[in-house]
Amino acid sequence: MMHEIYTADLQALAGRGRLRALRGRSGIDLASNDYLGLAESGELRQATVDALARGVPIGAGGSRLLRGNHPEHEALEREAAAYFGAESALYFGAGYVANFAIFSTLPQRGDLVVHDELIHASVHEGVRRGRAESVGVPHNDIDAFESAIAKWRAAGGKGRPWLSVESLYSMDGDCPNLAELFAVADRHDAMVVIDEAHATGVLGPQGRGLAASFEGRDNVITLHTCGKALGTVGGFILAPTIIRDFLVNRARPFIFATAPSPLIAAVTRAALDISRTDPERRERLARLVQFAGNELRRRCNIEPSGSQILPVIVGADQAAVALAASLQHRGFDVRAIRPPTVPEGTARLRIALTLHVDEAIVTELFAALAEDMRVAA
Repeated sequence: MMHEIYTADLQALAGRGRLRALRGRSGIDLASNDYLGLAESGELRQATVDALARGVPIGAGGSRLLRGNHPEHEALEREAAAYFGAESALYFGAGYVANFAIFSTLPQRGDLVVHDELIHASVHEGVRRGRAESVGVPHNDIDAFESAIAKWRAAGGKGRPWLSVESLYSMDGDCPNLAELFAVADRHDAMVVIDEAHATGVLGPQGRGLAASFEGRDNVITLHTCGKALGTVGGFILAPTIIRDFLVNRARPFIFATAPSPLIAAVTRAALDISRTDPERRERLARLVQFAGNELRRRCNIEPSGSQILPVIVGADQAAVALAASLQHRGFDVRAIRPPTVPEGTARLRIALTLHVDEAIVTELFAALAEDMRVAA
């Protein structure tokens, strides 16, 4: 009976064009988040060799609060805090887990979490497991954050507001007005949690993200992931030391998880150093983003996002899947993104620009896309 339930559910997904399946890598990379091309770089390969040579272990062997706390974890956290400009850092094995830890642990009973409706799934899951009330507001509508707080206060809300946004949205490639958001936070004594996952290493001074100028304030928590532009795996929570100490003592995803690999921590230190000292990769990517935006506008009559994440909204699930399949057949690894990852009726292609491609490939891609869109129309 149980298997029949699973089968029926999967068949229903397939009928709606939403069945997911794992597939291998093939074609030109226009789908990954390896924006700076570091994941397979010679620099990180050498950093791995060097770390192994000096005896850094692959596995931690236990949680950070047992024997799993390695000097590489602590060195990485010190360097990350200094690099991003925060008082302290706490390293997790995945950005998803770090986000979940923030929202399931820090907002307290009586508080209110106000989040952009398009925030990462990890925030939604953390809020569900947390003790605070929550409300989603329309995408990039800063006034809606203030209205939600006012409505909550009028209904008797006494705790502290928590405002949650991404600095660069993973499926839309656009950005909120952070200065206006912080003005709202200052008026209401709110905490601000900024998910920098897709900006880390790419945007801001030295790749420190779009919230770099606000980092270090006592009401700011930022999340920076390592598995995208930095090319490794894991995530940092950057926050005041008191927040870090509270997470170490109260965040179950930290307390009860085996510590991240010390070897990966060592390699991530090298990735941070590359981001800090070598702007050339960011500059090349910025030029590619500008070129690609012009090509997308010229060939497909689609306004670009302005970032390395270029959504092409198709609408219907099956149409997005068919368009992606056509591009894949041509050798371009472009994926269709469907609900519930994106809102109903906004199935899309998510084109991610990385240093694995160049202007010639981008030109070929958008010529093919324009042709396929004309055929589908």
